[in-house]
Amino acid sequence: MKTYKEYVLEADEKGIAIGHFNISNLEQLHAIYNAAKKLNVPIIIGLAEGEAKFVGLTEAVALIRALRARDNYPIFLNADHHYSFEAAKAAIDAGFDSVVIDLVKLPLEENIKITKQCVEYAREVAKKENREILVEAELGFIGVGSNILEKIPDGVSEATMTTPEDAKRFVDSTGVDLLAPSIGNVHGMVKSGNPRLHPERVKAIREATGIPLVLHGGSGSMDEDFIGCIKAGIDIIHINTEIRVAFTSALRKSLANLPEEITPYKYLPPAVEAVQAVVEARLKLFSGMK
Repeated sequence: MKTYKEYVLEADEKGIAIGHFNISNLEQLHAIYNAAKKLNVPIIIGLAEGEAKFVGLTEAVALIRALRARDNYPIFLNADHHYSFEAAKAAIDAGFDSVVIDLVKLPLEENIKITKQCVEYAREVAKKENREILVEAELGFIGVGSNILEKIPDGVSEATMTTPEDAKRFVDSTGVDLLAPSIGNVHGMVKSGNPRLHPERVKAIREATGIPLVLHGGSGSMDEDFIGCIKAGIDIIHINTEIRVAFTSALRKSLANLPEEITPYKYLPPAVEAVQAVVEARLKLFSGMK
């Protein structure tokens, strides 16, 4: 089986993207994994800091490694949005395949300093344990949290998108494997409609940095925007809010239809099916399937 990075580079060569979906529980993991296996595509499972605390770092690693070993399947685990070196280090030490160090709230120089520290630590552990560990960083403001938003967050605009110059300097200074830039994307889903993405900015950043790019805040974006960004250099796309909405909506309906049921495995299947449907649709789009 190819490595995580090899799958990313292969996606880049094919002009497609790998889907990254966050989980908070075992049911969501099953739904996402079932969708990936059905379509026979690699998959990345993400847990941001809050999700990782709920699921457990070592528990998440054990689950993903068990599935990968049992089925010889390309399923990988990413520590999504970790906000300090200490948090990223804990995920690396637990055995995550990759980590996103998100320090966009800090001044650029401080962001570079800590991100570089994270990269150096990941390289050290990877060499010692003979395993691949990828480090991703976010650059530019994309908003915070995977929620339903009343309006586009203040600070998210075309004027605040990541510039190719800043991206190149950041990548050259830190050595990150992957970069998640601000290209009009926003975390969460805006009720009135998400802002449009800017493939031309993706292309410029990719040409300036030369490394694979990641689209955060994919939930709610238009299909044509996804396609344009993939063609321009996006190799991984993050979806979280759409998963939460599908799971929660289906679960509420299931509980309402079965008010006397107390057995989780009897009222949870509709929520699993709803998430799987969302993931299948996104994976088909990202993979260029009809």
